[in-house]
Amino acid sequence: MSQAKLSGIFTPNIVCLDNSGNIHEGETRRYVDWLIDKGVHGLYPNGSTGEFTRFTAEERVRIIEIIADQVNGRVPILAGAAEANTRETIRACERYYDLGATAVAIVSPFYYQIGPEAVYTYFKEIADNSPIDVTLYNIPLFASPIDVDTVSRLADDCERIIGIKDSSGDIPQMMRMIAQVRPNRPDFSFMTGWDPVLVPMMWVGADGGTNASSGVVPEITGKIFQLASTGQWELARDLQYRLLRLFDAMIFRSEFPEGFREAIKLRGFNTGTGRQPQGPELTAKLQVLSQDLEKMLRDEGFMQEAQTSFQSHPTTAGIDIEAIVRGVMAELARRGLAQ
Repeated sequence: MSQAKLSGIFTPNIVCLDNSGNIHEGETRRYVDWLIDKGVHGLYPNGSTGEFTRFTAEERVRIIEIIADQVNGRVPILAGAAEANTRETIRACERYYDLGATAVAIVSPFYYQIGPEAVYTYFKEIADNSPIDVTLYNIPLFASPIDVDTVSRLADDCERIIGIKDSSGDIPQMMRMIAQVRPNRPDFSFMTGWDPVLVPMMWVGADGGTNASSGVVPEITGKIFQLASTGQWELARDLQYRLLRLFDAMIFRSEFPEGFREAIKLRGFNTGTGRQPQGPELTAKLQVLSQDLEKMLRDEGFMQEAQTSFQSHPTTAGIDIEAIVRGVMAELARRGLAQ
């Protein structure tokens, strides 16, 4: 029933918007092609980074239509299918199955905090009625947590549930899940959604990650995955540290996910302005973020080949992320690790 086990780096991609705040289809398609060309292992539209709550249900379907059409089978698509109730979520599962998604990711109930038994029955209802494979999405910051015993029960009782994306960043939690689930379900995927712990999560047995940073520097997250997968932990750890400060700046120095949206602009894409109103104060924070990113990237040695200005995007305070990536990849090539 299930397809190949989900593994690697899946990009929770941002949707490009036009000047009116509507979906910019052409730019979104161009961004999808770029991500695939840069080696991401899969795409994860309609996730948190993709601001699924800020689009209508019809727009969420349209996003999957665009991405599935553009991907055209080149990489798997893990489509975010979280809706406000089981009925609408199952309907989204049916629609995304028809559009050719590989699997769906479903967050546990949000707004109402519910206990483990209610979380179990929620996912059981969906799994029993979904035509498409389901990945659990644990993000306790925003939704009811999915504890280890509940994951284990669902894995045992629902063949349709094939994995979990865990964005808690809790390494012992991941270890307990793997220890409890993997012996009975070796096909079950464990993906981390918290970028700063990609390497340690893989070290304890995770299969990869759904990482927002991969939408900005897919070359680097892909290299981390390759190094970790081949046991080159010291080199993987080095890149993890070099990625950490970039991630921290993007996520903590602005309203999420505007820091990522701003950084993707530096890679040459017109991502537009997010639908969350910014205002002068938040806009000023984004300008400060650009300045801090530039200094941080210089301090970390990422800008070995960077120019001091980036004329095509004058609002980005001179940060050339394309050159940053070239610098990192050049260093990897010097070490004989660029393949």
